[in-house]
Amino acid sequence: MSGTEDEDLLQIAADWKRAGRKVAIATVTATWGSSPRQPGSQLVVDGEGRMLGSVSGGCVEGAVVREAIEIMEDGKPRLLDFGVTNEQAWDVGLACGGKLQVFVERVE
Repeated sequence: MSGTEDEDLLQIAADWKRAGRKVAIATVTATWGSSPRQPGSQLVVDGEGRMLGSVSGGCVEGAVVREAIEIMEDGKPRLLDFGVTNEQAWDVGLACGGKLQVFVERVE
C-alpha cells in the first residue's frame, strides 16, 4: 500500500468520525514468514462493520473487524496476534505459514 493510500484511509476515518460514526483503525505492526500485507498496512472499520483497506484477508480480517467493533465500545486498544504453522497452512490450502501482529484502536 502506498503512502497516498494510507493517507486516504486516515482521511476516510476522520470523515467517518466527523459524520458521527464510531470508528477504529487496525494497523499491521509486525509480520514473520509469509504475510499478505506488510507492516503499516491499515484497515478502517466503522460501528456497523463497514471497512476499507486490509490487514490480511480471510479469517484474520473477520477477526480484526470483530475486535474493532468491541474496541469501539470499550475504548481499550488491543495488540492482536495471528499465526499459522507451515503444517496448518498446508491443511487449509496455503503455500506457507506466517504470523502477524495487528494493533487496533478506537478513533477519538
